[in-house]
Amino acid sequence: MNALTRDPLLAVAKILLLALMAMFGLAVLACLVAIPGLLVFRDVHPMMFADAFPGADPAMVTGAIVVILSLTLGLLVLVFLALNLLRQIIDTVGDGDPFVPANARRLSTMAWLVLAIQVVTVPLGGLAVWLSHFSDGHHDVHVDGGISGNGLLLMLVLFILARVFRQGTAMRAELEGTV
Repeated sequence: MNALTRDPLLAVAKILLLALMAMFGLAVLACLVAIPGLLVFRDVHPMMFADAFPGADPAMVTGAIVVILSLTLGLLVLVFLALNLLRQIIDTVGDGDPFVPANARRLSTMAWLVLAIQVVTVPLGGLAVWLSHFSDGHHDVHVDGGISGNGLLLMLVLFILARVFRQGTAMRAELEGTV
């Protein structure tokens, strides 16, 4: 019997994580369909954008939306990769051996992914704010983008945990060598 069946917290975490990964995977697919769709059918949707953004050139709005979707796609992929690394860590916990060098690397990679997520949100938020200035005023537009203090704190915690895992792995290897 592995730890996932003995530990309900691990089982719930794994189920929630897989559900989140599935949702992010669907969102990635939606972006992969929407981006070329906007480019291929660019003659159809300008009328739709004309109502929502009356003061803007429809081609400019289409371009801005394609860039926003492209940045969003990158953001979704980064989050999906971080969730997959977390799933792999949960698997090692379920196997009963989380202090392995791979988990230290995974935590460090997750920290770098969180930093990349923070970087991608800056132009994404800026572009969304810029585009919202062309809104007709009938739509409630609230854009919140940029560097997040919570994201930076998460990045710091992940880097520290990676160091703890590296140190724990080295100490365990040293202890096994003396026995």
